[in-house]
Amino acid sequence: MSKAWQHPYVNVFKHFKIEEWKKSTKEGDVTTFMDKTLKCTVYRIRGPVPASNYILLPKTSTQSLGLTGRYLYLLFKPIPEKHFVVHLDVATEDGQVIRVSFSNLFKEFKSTATWLQFPFLCGAAKGSVYESTARTARQDLVGPAPASVRWICLMMDLQYLLSMYLNRRYSHLKSIKLCASMLLKNLFTSDLLIDPGLTFIEAKQAGAVMQGSGPMPREMCFPVPKGGSWHDLYDYIRFPSDGGKMPFDSIQKGQATAGPTHSNVVRELPRNVNLSKPVQDRVSLIQQITSPKPRPRRRAPLLAASVPELPPVSSVSQSRSLHDSWQAEALESDRKEDPGASGDSVALLTADDGGIHVFAHRDEEISVHRHKSSTEETVCTRVTGPVSLPAKKVAEHTKLQPDPILKLNRIIGFGGCTTKCTLWTKTGTAVVYPCHAVIVSMDIASGQQRFFIGHTDKVSALTFNGNCTLLASAQTGNLSVVRVWNYQKGSCLSLFKTHTHSVSSLSFSYSGGVLCGVGKDNHGKTMVVVWNTLKANKGGEVVVMAKAHTDVDIQTMKIAFFDDTRMVSCGRDNIRLWRVRSGSLRSCPVNLAEYHAVEFTDVAFEQGHFADREPEDRTLFACSKSGHILEIDYMSVSIKNVRRLLPSQQKHSQRREKQTFSTGLGIAINSISISSAFCATGSDDGYLRLWPLDFSTVFLEAEHEGPVSLVNIGPEGAHVLAATSTGNLGYLDVSSRAYSTLMRSHTDTVQGFSIDGIRRNIVTVSLDNSVRVWDIDSMQQLFDFISEDTPCAVAFHPVQQVFACGFSSGLVRVFNIASSSLLAEHKQHRGQVIGLAFSPDGENMYSAGSLGSLALYNSVEEDHHILRVLGNVVARGSERSPEALTVSSDSRSLAFVGPAEYTVTVMDARSLDELMRIDVSILDLLSTSLDSAVKVCFAPVATGHLLVTTSSNKILWMNTKSGRLIREIPNAHKHVCSSVSVTDDARFLLTAGDKAVKVWDYHMKHDINFQVFIGHSQPVQQVTFTPDQLGVVTAGDAVYIWDFLANPHEPQESREVPAPAAAVTQSPFKSVSVGDPELHLSRALLSNGMPREAVPVPSSSSPPCLDISVIEQAGQGFFSLCEEVEGSVLGSSSAVAARGSFLRVTVPPSSRERGKPSLQNELDLLGDDVLHEEEEEQEEEREKTLVRPDAYKHFTPRFRTSALAQDAVAPPAGEESLRLKAVIGYNGNGRGNMVWNPDTGLFAYSCGSVVVLEDLHAGSQKHWVGHTEEISTLAVTNDAQTVASASGGSDGTCSLICIWNVKDGSRRSTISYHKGAVQAMTYSRDDFFLLSAGDYRDPAIALWSTNSYQLLTSVRLAEPIHDLSFNPASASQLACVGSGGVMFCLIEQQGKDARLKVHKAPVPGELGEVELTALCYSADSILYTGTNSGRVCAWDSHTSRCFMTWEADEGEIGVLLCRGNRVMSGSNTNRIRLWAVAAVQGMRHQSSGDRSSSVLLEHEMLLDGTVVSAAFDDVMDMGIVGTTTGTLWYINWEENTSIRLISGHKNKVNDVAFSPDEGHFATCAQDGSVRVWAAPSMELVVQFQVLNQGCLCMAWSPASPSQEHSDSKRVAAGYSDGTLRVFSILTSEMELKLHPHPVAVTAIQYSADGQVVLSGGKDGLMAVSSPRTGMTIRIISDHKGASISCIQCTKKQYNEFGLEGSEMWLAASSDRRVSIWAADWMKDKCELIDWLSFPAPALDDEESDPLPPSLAAFSPSEPGVVLYVGYGMEREITFYSLHQKRIIRKIALSHWATCLSLSPRGQLITVGCNERLIKLIKSRNGKFQDFTAHSDVVHVCRFTPSGKLLFTSAYNEILLWEVRGL
Repeated sequence: MSKAWQHPYVNVFKHFKIEEWKKSTKEGDVTTFMDKTLKCTVYRIRGPVPASNYILLPKTSTQSLGLTGRYLYLLFKPIPEKHFVVHLDVATEDGQVIRVSFSNLFKEFKSTATWLQFPFLCGAAKGSVYESTARTARQDLVGPAPASVRWICLMMDLQYLLSMYLNRRYSHLKSIKLCASMLLKNLFTSDLLIDPGLTFIEAKQAGAVMQGSGPMPREMCFPVPKGGSWHDLYDYIRFPSDGGKMPFDSIQKGQATAGPTHSNVVRELPRNVNLSKPVQDRVSLIQQITSPKPRPRRRAPLLAASVPELPPVSSVSQSRSLHDSWQAEALESDRKEDPGASGDSVALLTADDGGIHVFAHRDEEISVHRHKSSTEETVCTRVTGPVSLPAKKVAEHTKLQPDPILKLNRIIGFGGCTTKCTLWTKTGTAVVYPCHAVIVSMDIASGQQRFFIGHTDKVSALTFNGNCTLLASAQTGNLSVVRVWNYQKGSCLSLFKTHTHSVSSLSFSYSGGVLCGVGKDNHGKTMVVVWNTLKANKGGEVVVMAKAHTDVDIQTMKIAFFDDTRMVSCGRDNIRLWRVRSGSLRSCPVNLAEYHAVEFTDVAFEQGHFADREPEDRTLFACSKSGHILEIDYMSVSIKNVRRLLPSQQKHSQRREKQTFSTGLGIAINSISISSAFCATGSDDGYLRLWPLDFSTVFLEAEHEGPVSLVNIGPEGAHVLAATSTGNLGYLDVSSRAYSTLMRSHTDTVQGFSIDGIRRNIVTVSLDNSVRVWDIDSMQQLFDFISEDTPCAVAFHPVQQVFACGFSSGLVRVFNIASSSLLAEHKQHRGQVIGLAFSPDGENMYSAGSLGSLALYNSVEEDHHILRVLGNVVARGSERSPEALTVSSDSRSLAFVGPAEYTVTVMDARSLDELMRIDVSILDLLSTSLDSAVKVCFAPVATGHLLVTTSSNKILWMNTKSGRLIREIPNAHKHVCSSVSVTDDARFLLTAGDKAVKVWDYHMKHDINFQVFIGHSQPVQQVTFTPDQLGVVTAGDAVYIWDFLANPHEPQESREVPAPAAAVTQSPFKSVSVGDPELHLSRALLSNGMPREAVPVPSSSSPPCLDISVIEQAGQGFFSLCEEVEGSVLGSSSAVAARGSFLRVTVPPSSRERGKPSLQNELDLLGDDVLHEEEEEQEEEREKTLVRPDAYKHFTPRFRTSALAQDAVAPPAGEESLRLKAVIGYNGNGRGNMVWNPDTGLFAYSCGSVVVLEDLHAGSQKHWVGHTEEISTLAVTNDAQTVASASGGSDGTCSLICIWNVKDGSRRSTISYHKGAVQAMTYSRDDFFLLSAGDYRDPAIALWSTNSYQLLTSVRLAEPIHDLSFNPASASQLACVGSGGVMFCLIEQQGKDARLKVHKAPVPGELGEVELTALCYSADSILYTGTNSGRVCAWDSHTSRCFMTWEADEGEIGVLLCRGNRVMSGSNTNRIRLWAVAAVQGMRHQSSGDRSSSVLLEHEMLLDGTVVSAAFDDVMDMGIVGTTTGTLWYINWEENTSIRLISGHKNKVNDVAFSPDEGHFATCAQDGSVRVWAAPSMELVVQFQVLNQGCLCMAWSPASPSQEHSDSKRVAAGYSDGTLRVFSILTSEMELKLHPHPVAVTAIQYSADGQVVLSGGKDGLMAVSSPRTGMTIRIISDHKGASISCIQCTKKQYNEFGLEGSEMWLAASSDRRVSIWAADWMKDKCELIDWLSFPAPALDDEESDPLPPSLAAFSPSEPGVVLYVGYGMEREITFYSLHQKRIIRKIALSHWATCLSLSPRGQLITVGCNERLIKLIKSRNGKFQDFTAHSDVVHVCRFTPSGKLLFTSAYNEILLWEVRGL
């Protein structure tokens, strides 16, 4: 069966064209729908019987899929509260078909010869109860999927399943059957291990795309928002699981790792390189440096044939010699003599031999050591002894002293390539282990480290000879080399090429004469090489004895200690014995019988010498991944015994040997070690176990945090060493049973660190998602914080024991180390946090995000609250992490790269006001590419320097006051400088580039001003001097701690820099007395005590002046959250009494009940204020002359006949009985009334007169209530801290603009100027100005100062204005468009005065008579304008000239946005289009005309309505768009998807109904739509639309014990054509349509038992219909002639009122009549109980206003009482007793009621009024409160069935209130 076409993967649905159902079968309820989470179409399989609802691939059982991929990936989601089943038919190589099934129906694992059944354990969302249960429980979690189940990527290793459970070999996948209930995206097969959380871009950047592994294919990816983590949103399940603590034989999400782990990944094969003979004969720079050819006009270098070997020296010099091999120093050529030699430098190596150095030019003809050389070749050679070199030329150069200036002291780290090679020394006092490219020898008692340095890549294998005098090490990589070391001296004896790559195993013979290694050859085959190393110790060469290729897998290989020519190896499916004889290497396998499919991990020989046996007569032990331990007779090559380590609930001491033969999945054993007395094993469950040699019981064990990857019994068996795959190294003392940890380590790259100089702690963050705190001196880990989010940056507080950490999701968390607590958490960044810093005085903290945002925090307080957030100020991208920010030592200045990568910005550190901007791209005029800034660092304040590193490998010294260039260092590193640090005395500079670290003389006064130090195997992420200036810390692959050996007393002739005043004394975050010990401690540790002198004098040459812009701050300033702001606050009404307000309650004297005493504080119910008739006439005359422009873009307020009540009584603060909880809908009638800031997450929009702030992540809302009229537009400042909202005035007043503080929601100010509505508003780029424009009734633009929000100036224009915008390149330039064309405006300021200069540019003649309706600026000052004819014009804002146009749409363009080289247009054709306008810039200086061919249409989307608002991110990838239908859409251009964020009704909402369980509610509107919403989230679930009809009323079916649960999931709705429709919520379908009325249905209600539906029409007829059969059972005509306004049903006693039936219902009609009925629908009985008629005054014939409706309801708190409200003699609520047949009480109202609702609990009544009031009343005493949040007549109010919530509606505004009682 061919496999080539199936590589790298097979998209099963696409390959078999599942949508056509020709090669597949679907049965039962299989549908497709759009999933909101995945933003794509998925399959939904559901039904009560899984076997009857399924998808089957292929179509018939006689066919086969033929999919040979080892791994099957299934992308699915179980349906909540349901079960699902999946069947896989898998074929074996012998033709057998095995069925593999998994389901959450299965309770336990079952297996037969042809069937494997696995239970599936569904995971839940983080934080849920289910997840907490799953974490603690081990079994009995199988069952229906939880409600919060997530999408799952399930990977099944089919090959492993068959091999492990049935001992069969996998051939191919034959068929797949996916049964209900589940959602299914796709499935695919592959031979690659896929990481679903890894994208192609990330994989390419991280270098993770290797043979055998890869990222998720694009078409299979789950969407992840920017800054988000895949594993936070979805579940990834691997089966079989890698974890040893999982419930075995079940499928569930792993808890140890979030993503896949790649084991045994074959590395990329080396490339063939043709090398010349001289290249082959030379050794790398560290061993040998060849002589360069003489070059003219340069100093002659010293030459050497080889690097000198270190002679025996004293202990001090010996320790120093180990460090010297790290150092490499380069000489700069004399630029004055040879300008062309700038790229040439001289390499330097140092040895401890009296200061002798070897120099060599870096020339193309010279061998040079390069860190990333992929073509470096080495040959077997010996290193010669010491040689003497003349040092005459060295004296000619002055250089940086002392030399070396750094000495490696400690490394915090372990592993790197492997954690499986850690060795004991012969004495057992030290251990030897690899740490990336360094080999470390650590004394276990003192912790002192020695280093073996020389490898250029990660060390992959280590081995000692028998007496531990020789150490052999191998490095990984395409060109792997082996080094042989003298362990005592620490010197390299020999280095030779292995002819393999990825060496995985080394083994020395006991004598040290033979070395065996295992690796891969150029073709990827396993290769075993045996070397003769007898002469290595004496300076001889190492030669190959034998080598062999093999097809078997070899995990480890060891030479027998009793015979140098015998070896043993083990691996997957094999154990082999090897022997070298006559120059050849041969092997024979061990017959494994039924264990032939087991993966063996380690082997060990029985120890000791036996006089009565031959040396080879001994037992060989082998351990495996399946938990088996095999005892093999070495002589007979046969298995003697087999044992198996199994999980058990009982103690190990109770488990006997016979239990090892039990069936089941064993615990993987990774390592085994044998001594003469006992055996040690290390396994995946984290245990180190000690056994007697008969394995009868475990007599000692130690549990670790991760899988134990290595065990090693020390000499005499006193100690047992253990290493884990999670980076821990420790040993167990057998006699004392004490465990000691030697080293802990990050398991991935260290991203950054920060040092606490007071307590000598260091905190590190790593890609392994951990934050760890270490003690610098002991290297012990003190604390660790594990996060699901990747930490990216970290900073210690300068004094307190507190640190802050930034994460990839944008979170910033502040931790207290002493209490191990989280102090604060902030989410101000949308992307990764790339910079984090505290000010040295401890007052402030700063964070920067990868998408350009910058945040300022108050670190004085524990909560570290936000002071200010700015967007788009920091350069985008994560390459400047983790040191994107730098703060000056006096805490006054903050610097960073941004807003573009070519500029550096300096800000005031306390206010974030911009002080200076420096352009670094103009320095090198000869360069063909722009230079960009990479890192910035403040030197000590006294120097006045800011250091900047650039992408062209330069270091620039800038003046912090003027921005002038002071000094420049070209080619500072071979690669970009990634980190910079300066000593406190400004004497030394520390830089990092790629894998090298350099220490520089800060003043560059020597011939050789730097020293280079190498040793990191990965790029160095961060470097810094320790606070005490005595050390240096570098981090990348691990944390390296160096001693800084510079003399603290500099010679007299050198100039020193005075230190800044100690900033600690000014710190306000704690009161510090003179005697504060912590303060004295910080001073003692952070000060070096040296006096400092003057600032160095700069060069006499005049450096170039940079393009900078210094911003004057006089009279200007930004409003920040820390300032005190006095704004206008809505005061309480003076009419409010201290104990509440009451309505007059009247009790008739004839009532049998005693009336309560008369209540005080009755309201004077007088009429409202009105305008004088003369003013009304003048206003009408003026409006008659105004004509609305022919453009939909122009805002027109919706017509209203209501006015806000002037006598509303607001409740006292804190005593409100209603709290606004949610607003449903978006006002599609507004224009630009939605704002979104992607950096801060601010998302606000208007609905009616309310501004809604919504958290898109949490779904929560905040509300700003301050307007009384419909809000027309919104504007937001660029820092997203202030929002302005505008609405029209009421009763002829001017419009109102409210200024809101985003942080606390307070109304900062209110301003008013425009007489009509406000058409548009915008803030200037620097947020100094607010610009507003009036509508066509008052076409004026007003300029406001944001400092005080005072009007600066205004200009009245002749034509209406549609849109306006500031030029982003200049805060004083702006433009507006309207009926007259484009108006270019310029702000001229003189002191506090300002004026606007307006220049009008006409529309090009070829466009005809058009309206310019929208505009936007590009970053290069090109103005784009849209027209009502669909064309877009491009204008040069400098010349006010239109230079091109193109047709962008068929309709009017109302929205234009520009980001970079992209323009988005939105129109009234419901389209949004994305245009590529990169070519427009080049057309500026050409003649105008239609050159639309230069503009490309990239994307187009069709939405549900006319586009009225839009906001996008800075790259135009994603944004939010609002339409006139009341919908806000999330738009993703990259994925070409649109998702509803906010849904609302466009037309009037007529009714609201609730489900009995309050899980859902439904609304109906005049446009014929019925929408069903989820109550907790307020999200739209389903919408039913009837065209050309209005839906006037609706009812939800009641829940009844006698009915099925699904019966309460129906909604009945009445329409304007007289029809009734019944909709099923479960199936999202219309179940029934009835037509009982000839006219519009005005009221509808289910009976209390749900048996019938009662409906009333506009003609007064009422129908009783069956919702099951659709038949009309009864017609009631008692109300004929008057429209039915309401119907209500309730339960009663069966014989109550003398009438049979357990139900009572009422109907009210517009003629003020109410009928009450008793009914028994099962017996077809319906009888009248009472008939009520209420009087009303006679109406004048000229009265045209509609009358208030007649409304009635049963009182839930007083049985037998009916409440009535409607037009009558008085405005009142009437209480009528059906038992007493009389009115028992009345409550006076201040306004006519338009709607009525009674709370099911308590005595609360809600009425809505025509004056936009919501009045909450207590029925017993008339106590009430008024609420004003609507902008129109409140015509719907409904309590939920529990009475806890209240819905109110005015036109299309729906508000949800929380009821707190009255």
